[in-house]
Amino acid sequence: MKENNLVGKVLEVATLNIISGKAAEFEENFKLARPLVESIPGYIKHDLVVGIEKPDQYILLIWWETLEAHMVGFRESQEYQQWKELLHKFFAPDTTVLHYSKKL
Repeated sequence: MKENNLVGKVLEVATLNIISGKAAEFEENFKLARPLVESIPGYIKHDLVVGIEKPDQYILLIWWETLEAHMVGFRESQEYQQWKELLHKFFAPDTTVLHYSKKL
């Protein structure tokens, strides 16, 4: 999808602080979890990036058609339950999720 086609779409920004020593296991489980989110109606694309200064911190960027696609379509789905089972055990308590909208 071209970048200008993302205007008005919703960007989920999750700051994932991973429990020390669990990054490699988290990455392996993320590979298993990725198809779960990709299958949800309203999902557009995602990127997972790792911190250079903080190698236990990842930023997960997921583009959605609407906020509801994420908060209802994904969060209330069976796929999300599987996602949580695979990934949430690696998250430190200070993990955050915020939403943004592309304007320009």
